[in-house]
Amino acid sequence: QVQLVESGGGVVQAGGSLRLSCAASVLTFSGYTMGWFRQAPGKEREFVVYISWRGGSTYYADSVKGRFTISRDNAKRTVYLQMNSLKPEDTAVYYCAANYNSDYAIAAEYDYWGQGTQVTVSS
Repeated sequence: QVQLVESGGGVVQAGGSLRLSCAASVLTFSGYTMGWFRQAPGKEREFVVYISWRGGSTYYADSVKGRFTISRDNAKRTVYLQMNSLKPEDTAVYYCAANYNSDYAIAAEYDYWGQGTQVTVSS
């Protein structure tokens, strides 16, 4: 069983920055592709970005490309999401997810999820 705990959410003005963290309990963390998803009120959960277990390659949703950066520290078993130039439409609950040895941009393919952290961007 993998436990994921997100932190770093909050309220920020448009144009500001936040850094989310997701700490994993699993010892084989380096074997997991780690993804970030978000869900705004009344909307479906949507893919944001993932970082692969294979060499750390990344894949971003077009809506965040150039503004968000994902990174991972396998020694700390933590994945980060640096969010810059935030917009009101980025407001959502952000979820960290893990999938072993596979790279997917689809929520249904992820086996483990964190509890989510709220990000609110005011205009």
